[in-house]
Amino acid sequence: KEFARLFSNTGATKILTVEASGIALACAAAKYMKIPVVFAKKGMRKNVGDDVYTAASHSFTHDTDYIMTVSREFISANDKVLIIDDFLADGNVVSALLSIIRDAGAKNVGIGVAIEKGFQHGGKFLRQQGCNLRSLAIIESMSDAGIVFRHEDC
Repeated sequence: KEFARLFSNTGATKILTVEASGIALACAAAKYMKIPVVFAKKGMRKNVGDDVYTAASHSFTHDTDYIMTVSREFISANDKVLIIDDFLADGNVVSALLSIIRDAGAKNVGIGVAIEKGFQHGGKFLRQQGCNLRSLAIIESMSDAGIVFRHEDC
């Protein structure tokens, strides 16, 4: 519900996420926004077909490189796309999704993440690029003593 509230004025026509952990959040937001979800697959898969948008990404969490793929039939130049994901660290996955949106000729209208790792540079980088980034929680630091959250209007 919160993502729907935060991005209700963007005119989003589709939500884009990446498999697998972003799908649940994207579907929940899509339910309240009444728009479809498209998800990028990590790698080339037979069930996606050959006519795809692709973008390279490095996952900080898994320390793995991926080629994100989305079938061209699901995003077009007429779309206003909202990206929803679970975590934001270095911003590599979101940057790959932004690249796919650009390649489709579509417009990105926002980026919603559940948890932003504020001690990494992804959020700062995306905001400097002019992205409409909204995080439900921003972790400022983590240590054995605990987790410190940034207190601001996220």
